Amino acid sequence: MTMTTSVFISRIRGLPVVDPDGDKLGKVRDVVVQIGRTGAPRVRGLLVELFARQQIFISIQRVSAIDAAQVATTGVINTRRFSRRDTETLVVEDLFDREVGWRGHEGRYRIRDVAMKAIRNREWELAEAALVAVARRPAFRRREHVVIADWSELTGLASGGRGNEQLLAELEDMHAADVARKLHDMEPGRRAKVVEALADETLADALEELPEDEQVQLISLLDAERAADILGEMDPDDAADLIKELAPDIAEQLLARMERTDAETVRQLMAYADETAGGMMTTEPVILPADARVADALALVRNEELTPALAGMVYVCRSPLEVPTGRFLGGVHIQRLLREPPSTLVSELIDSDLEPLSAGEELPYVSRYFATYNLVNAPVVDEDNRLLGAVTVDDVLDHMLPEDWRGRGLDGLEPEPATEPDTAEVNSGRS
Repeated sequence: MTMTTSVFISRIRGLPVVDPDGDKLGKVRDVVVQIGRTGAPRVRGLLVELFARQQIFISIQRVSAIDAAQVATTGVINTRRFSRRDTETLVVEDLFDREVGWRGHEGRYRIRDVAMKAIRNREWELAEAALVAVARRPAFRRREHVVIADWSELTGLASGGRGNEQLLAELEDMHAADVARKLHDMEPGRRAKVVEALADETLADALEELPEDEQVQLISLLDAERAADILGEMDPDDAADLIKELAPDIAEQLLARMERTDAETVRQLMAYADETAGGMMTTEPVILPADARVADALALVRNEELTPALAGMVYVCRSPLEVPTGRFLGGVHIQRLLREPPSTLVSELIDSDLEPLSAGEELPYVSRYFATYNLVNAPVVDEDNRLLGAVTVDDVLDHMLPEDWRGRGLDGLEPEPATEPDTAEVNSGRS
């Protein structure tokens, strides 16, 4: 079975949903999306009706394949009854037959169908809408003419939220650190409601910016199924750090509910001591084969999901390219890539002066290493010279700053306005 890159919702409505063993769970009834103020709505999951008539939610991350005959799922499925969150919109129930405008065209149009497309592995967004013009006067047996419009051209679609919708729409468009600050400042009752309504990706990014004690508090507000999904959305090193803070029985329960590959990666990272290169590294650096060219490397580092630090260097390895890779050949700085012709082999541009870190190197050595080589991103290899991951400068700073630095920063990110110092301050050496 293969994953379709684009599909109209009416085509999958009513399709059987099967588990990894091929047994039928139920049928697709709707698609759950989140409509923000900007960008295409992200697909959060499927509304599935079990044979007992109970409707449940299946995260899109649990959908492994969609074809004309069925929808296949993976992992553990939560059969708790579906309850819509504040920011969620149901495509069939809320969008079908809704009137909208079409930018660049006169009149009003009615949505007859909506297409979603895969934007990356197990991530989908709404892409197009099948529209019919709304007639000014009823026409007897008039045949409808269906046109296809890009989702970005539709007007008159606001957030589908029903409560706290303005705040939630704002949070979805904020930088992760700003979302974290908002959550930090909220009173507990409201924070719990907002956390329940936020998209998984937004909440995962915000959790990474919070102090560890608050991460534990927020993840504890969620049911086990969603908590596992959130951990799967987080960077593996951050997820490992958070899981280490949980009670062992809860940690094991969440790891068991995560996708197998995600859980395996997190378990590997948990085996390293916190303040070592292995404990600080991410397992998702940019990796290229020896025959890749500059154009290939630049295409990869353009990925908006990459942090600036991770995009600062690409790594050249022998096959396999998943960590742990084949033999590590070296790293190439993005500045070097930008200065070379697109057809140049990346392997010809390797920084031969850069020695990789070993996983057991401790924080003092790692910090001096970053300062010596002026790096934002450094490779970590095992004893067989296989790439295990990369440490980024923000992870080094996280471990060098005081434990409560996130809390302090969240309470006072804005600098105080400059004022003229008084005489006493000048005399005491303060400025």
